[in-house]
Amino acid sequence: MAGRMILQAFNDYQTARLNFVKTMSDLASRPENINALEVAGVLDLLEPLLSDKKASVQQYAVVALGRLVNFNGRLAEEVMHRNMIAELIKRVDKQNKFMKKGIMFVLRAISKHSVGMAKAVVDSGGLGTIIVCLDDFDAGVKEAAAWATGYIARHDKNLAETVTDAGAIPLLVLCLQESDLCLKQISASALCDISKHSQTLAQSVAEAGALSFLARSIQNSDAKVKRQVLHALANVAKHSTDLAEAVVETDIFPQVLVELGHSDENVGRAAAILVREIIKHSQELSQLVVNTGGIDALIQFIKTTKSTTRLPGIIALGFIAGHSAQSAIMIISSNGVFPLSSILNEENDSHTISTAIWALGQIGKHSQEHAQAVAAANIFPKLLQLYRCNDSSEDLKLKIKFTLKNILNQCSDIEVLEPFLLVTHPEILKYTLEQLSKILPQDPKARRQFVSMGGLRKIQEIQLDPGSTLSQYQTIITSCFPDEIVRYFSPGYPETILAIVDTYKPKIPPNIGDTNRLRSSEKSIGSMMSLNSVSEKY
Repeated sequence: MAGRMILQAFNDYQTARLNFVKTMSDLASRPENINALEVAGVLDLLEPLLSDKKASVQQYAVVALGRLVNFNGRLAEEVMHRNMIAELIKRVDKQNKFMKKGIMFVLRAISKHSVGMAKAVVDSGGLGTIIVCLDDFDAGVKEAAAWATGYIARHDKNLAETVTDAGAIPLLVLCLQESDLCLKQISASALCDISKHSQTLAQSVAEAGALSFLARSIQNSDAKVKRQVLHALANVAKHSTDLAEAVVETDIFPQVLVELGHSDENVGRAAAILVREIIKHSQELSQLVVNTGGIDALIQFIKTTKSTTRLPGIIALGFIAGHSAQSAIMIISSNGVFPLSSILNEENDSHTISTAIWALGQIGKHSQEHAQAVAAANIFPKLLQLYRCNDSSEDLKLKIKFTLKNILNQCSDIEVLEPFLLVTHPEILKYTLEQLSKILPQDPKARRQFVSMGGLRKIQEIQLDPGSTLSQYQTIITSCFPDEIVRYFSPGYPETILAIVDTYKPKIPPNIGDTNRLRSSEKSIGSMMSLNSVSEKY
């Protein structure tokens, strides 16, 4: 009887421990409960249960701990302070797959909070445990380890190099070849986190043979896999021309351009980022994208997406236009100017607007033909409005200034240039006056148009410092017209004319009175003769 009661007491104790960790795990899954659990001293109660003799208790305790530190950085610091990680990673190779996944979750949750926490995980031996789990047979364990690898590597270059030196990249490449979609996605994400920091790290990813497997995965039907592999390839390609060429050599085009139109806008954005990172390096790479239909695909992408989603596509078009005049003409021919100009009126995001303005400047900077095509989109009034707006950011104003410089230096249309005479900012006014000083001396029709539109009057109304560059441009422009025309349209000329009228004294000839009397006498004589003739008749 006593033995049965003792056994029952131990069974109740085991059941209570299991119920407790299950309850803690459920409560910790909701962020609003974390602070209350922290105040209740949940770590004090969970800590001994991490080494409980019953495997199920251990597993639930690890999951509860992972959820706690995932939502709360203070608890993560406390876990490291108590050196609880050492107990977790001890004999990890002898644990079952559920326990391994739980431990990887804890390491990942701690590492995500800061560089310091990620370094603490590495210093405690956690990275070695992660590498062991990356080489595990079970796909779920590999996935959890890949998560943890990415969370450590993403913080900075030094941590990414530490992960690389530990041998993570070849194992991640092997994970990339697995059929499990989640494992493919997370391993691609980890490679993305490693390669983003430096050219050396990206080169390590390329040399491990990752590029070909990443390129093949673009055609995977899963949107999450597509997105991660596109980001990973972009992070490799962005560092140098050689790496970008290595990415292109995996035959990713035209498939990447097809992905620009994917129903998931995140996939389309990732594809646009990859295109942007490739074409920015050289005209040759840009031309390769153009030859595979890149311009039309990017224009369509910009038309069908909104806000920051289309930002990489806008930048990509700007790079293409900037590399060569011919590519810019192709953008104009494909009606690419108007989608960019419409962004100025449609968008509220300052960064997107400034990027569109920059891209328009890249298109219009090459020649008069390019500038006229951009001017035809009627963007200048909006640019001036944005430049004068107090809410516009400094970056936006800087983009406007350089875009106007690029376009105005190629523009020969007086009608386009004339409104800029009202701009008070000396830099923009400089571009306008410089261009007018080039056009007016050579073009009589332009001079006539300039006068008729009031340009000559406006330019004389501008107050400039004598001897300045702007003053010299002003002198060149006014010297293109006769002195009497310049005086006529000079400020204050109407008042001068009226003052002359006011002070003028009429000069009447002295004999004008006699002449009037003579005319009166002639009229009287004529009347008398008429009367005499009438009387003689009767």
